[in-house]
Amino acid sequence: MPERIDRGTEVVVHRVQHIALAVVLACAAAVPAAAQAPLAPVWDSVAAILRTPAVASAGYVRFNLPRRDFTVRMGDVTLAVPLEAGAWAGFTGTAREAMTMGDLVVTRTELGPVEAELQRQRLDVTGIHDHLVGEEPRLTSLHFQGEGAAVDLARRLDSVLSRTGTPRPVTAAAAPPVTIDTALVFNALGQHGRAAGNVAQLAFDLVRRKVRWHGHTLVPALAFGSPVAIQQINRSRAVATGSLAILAPQVGPVLRAMAANGVLAEALHGHMVDETPPVYVVHFWCDGPLAGVVQGLRAVLDAAR
Repeated sequence: MPERIDRGTEVVVHRVQHIALAVVLACAAAVPAAAQAPLAPVWDSVAAILRTPAVASAGYVRFNLPRRDFTVRMGDVTLAVPLEAGAWAGFTGTAREAMTMGDLVVTRTELGPVEAELQRQRLDVTGIHDHLVGEEPRLTSLHFQGEGAAVDLARRLDSVLSRTGTPRPVTAAAAPPVTIDTALVFNALGQHGRAAGNVAQLAFDLVRRKVRWHGHTLVPALAFGSPVAIQQINRSRAVATGSLAILAPQVGPVLRAMAANGVLAEALHGHMVDETPPVYVVHFWCDGPLAGVVQGLRAVLDAAR
């Protein structure tokens, strides 16, 4: 299984490589639920305000906001944006009664202004934490939630985004040729996903119960999905990041499986507030041969089920 991460190693995210891969993979992170069905006109309006395309996903509409404006260093590997800087917002409901949830990736200098603007715009902060340990510059993941008319929510969120350097408009790009061994990845993990360039992404549902928040039954993929991203560095090396959303009885088994299989748990926390039952999220980092990485992740996923 993958060797332990070397804290002295540096990972570099090159802006030039972000442009094509970020949009393609961020959009592919959520599996389309009704790819052929047209979206309601209101989501076109939201997309125009947020200046990023609407993507039909598993029970919600996703708006990707990849951070392609900085260089992140955390090792000797060049990470693609989806592994660390794939910010997004999701919407569900109707034009008049909508809910939004999402994850903003902000720098340390952006954190204060973004938090203040979220409060001004009546968007609730439901999580503030790091997903990786030791990256430069340090990035913070800021989770939010809000309710109201869809277009009004979009305007409020647009005001928050204006406090960041998030590049907009977000434009789609042609997918680079797939170079990662998708057969190995998908077969080992027992599920198909999406791939572009040297990155494969999969989405898992590890919470087998309905989760409710303030009278709402939450959409699993929007509120507590478990995305996994794997990047093949070369023929002998791959890295992986992701977040596993699980219930309390799964936390112990998952952490034990990670320790036994060379998968480093880098954070344990929640992305929501006051949901029932409480959902815990484990973020991880993995580094080693591709076969070892996916075998270790399979052991962790089996422990989570």
